[in-house]
Amino acid sequence: MLRAAAVAGQFYPARKEALESTVRSLLSATVTQASVIALLAPHAGYIYSGRVAGETYAGVKIPPEVVILGPNHHGRGHLAAVYAQGSWASPLRQTAIAEALAQRILQACPEAAEDVVAHRAEHSLEVQLPFLQVLSPTVQIVPICIGHLPLDRLLRLGDGLATALRTSKQRPLIVASNDMSHFESGSVARRKDNLALERVLELDAEGLYRVVRDNRISMCGVLPAVVMLQAARSLGATRGELIAYRNSGDVTGDQSEVVGYAGVHIL
Repeated sequence: MLRAAAVAGQFYPARKEALESTVRSLLSATVTQASVIALLAPHAGYIYSGRVAGETYAGVKIPPEVVILGPNHHGRGHLAAVYAQGSWASPLRQTAIAEALAQRILQACPEAAEDVVAHRAEHSLEVQLPFLQVLSPTVQIVPICIGHLPLDRLLRLGDGLATALRTSKQRPLIVASNDMSHFESGSVARRKDNLALERVLELDAEGLYRVVRDNRISMCGVLPAVVMLQAARSLGATRGELIAYRNSGDVTGDQSEVVGYAGVHIL
């Protein structure tokens, strides 16, 4: 089954040559080939969040398999929807699903189910794909779209994901797709986002969930981030490193109402 690109020409260029040129321009020249357990990257249109995404992906050693966790913006499909068979397309190429890994995740995660409905129009996972394709043309992926699960089920999903990844010969990378505060002033967004990012850098999955809830932080990828942090800590991660933080007002020049973007490496 082929999942066609749904937001090409909206969130990123629809032409192959333009998309590849754009992604390469966003990737930093620094090539450190760092091995990270997981990363947090934004998913807005590249004109707004692409610079943060590029700095986050640049220099990361991309293993043969990557699990992409993204929020379900549309509310369709299963609440932990695994795209388990076939391939995903961007204007650059088709990328195969890591089907054996997907099956291990489904077996280890009773919270999850194979489901394509949640993925059909969801942009949060799709916008990560061109960065992975440019950095590693042969990469295989397992996209997982996460809806409004309660904290206990998110933590169980993270534990199950870690169990599935632990059996891989070469540990897959976990990507959590997330945008930070929405439609706050630049100063308020930064203050609120710092509260959330403190928990991310401490690998505190439960603390992140609670601080976002208690402070009404409109972090749309908080649920995938909770799952990612729980899994990464179980896999031996010990710290997070903030790579970049900006907001849409840095592009538009208007700080009155912004969306925040953060890039984090989990090591």
